Amino acid sequence: MKTSSSIASEAVDQNAHAARTAVARKGGALRSLRGHLERTGMLLVLALLIVVFALNQPAFLNIDNLFSILQSVSIVALLGIGVTVTLAAGGFDLSVGSVAASAQMAASYVLIVWHGNTLAAVAACLVLGVLAGLFNGLLITRLRVPDQLATLGTLFLLAGLQLIPTGGRSLATGTILPDGTETTGVFPDAFLALGRLRLFDVVPLPVIVLAVLTVVACVLMESTRWGRVIYAIGGNETAARLAGAPTARYRIAAYVVSGAIASLGGVLIAARVGRGDVSAGHSMLLDAVAASLVGYAVWGAKRPNVFGTVVGAVFVGVLLNGLTMLNAPYYMQDFIKGVLLVGALAFTFSVGRGAESHA
Repeated sequence: MKTSSSIASEAVDQNAHAARTAVARKGGALRSLRGHLERTGMLLVLALLIVVFALNQPAFLNIDNLFSILQSVSIVALLGIGVTVTLAAGGFDLSVGSVAASAQMAASYVLIVWHGNTLAAVAACLVLGVLAGLFNGLLITRLRVPDQLATLGTLFLLAGLQLIPTGGRSLATGTILPDGTETTGVFPDAFLALGRLRLFDVVPLPVIVLAVLTVVACVLMESTRWGRVIYAIGGNETAARLAGAPTARYRIAAYVVSGAIASLGGVLIAARVGRGDVSAGHSMLLDAVAASLVGYAVWGAKRPNVFGTVVGAVFVGVLLNGLTMLNAPYYMQDFIKGVLLVGALAFTFSVGRGAESHA
């Protein structure tokens, strides 16, 4: 027969167990909430931006405006995908802006000076991008030049090289070349359609190109052996090499892919503006790098990933378009963009650290 003291002791134990269970459940719920916020933080901020802009400017949600945003970020997102591939391999391609700028000048030269066709212009751009990526890869793997320094050197090399054939001038019909000749070629409609065509008069072709390339790159990086090896090299190149992976060849391939994608962006720039603009492409580097780094925070990936990069590019595009529609001063837009990016990233990663420390 239980004594009153044993009954009291059991009651105390039961109460303590119930309290511990409640605390554990509360902690589990809190960790679950933190994990959810970590995965969706950037997407929630993006959704909040869309709601705020739509409430203040109803025309923001107009279908034409939404596709205009996607068209404006398509080239930045393409360059960002290239940067993402090199980041996954443990590198960092800083030359994508110059590759795109040189590619659009190359396309213009083929069309305007050499009177080539659309296929020849696109092929010349892709060859240029592949060669630039191969040059970067060989500098890094054969000559052991650090990634950032090698690609920075290529950035300046291409930025200067593209100016030489035209004497620093933009290239269009009627441009006077350094040898005194006047260009007489034109941009054919088939080439201009690459940057200006809208399917069903709604969807810009560059947006479709971005969508297709995003799907291909996601599958390549997440679901194939090639992508897994790239991530393994980025995680620990020595371990990957000891496991038998030809790390040098994979790193070169990553830079070739980045260069080819950047050159495709150059094709779209040339087709969109209808001339070879010596100032085009370079300014996109920072936005492309920002998009690829924001990708770390999308869906809690904490690593370079193609989907996150595209979301990062859309985030920047939505922000700039909304600020423009709200007539925000142009000199404030970069500051506001920086504040929101830093705030969103700080929130996402601080939530993630909190979840890990309570695990």
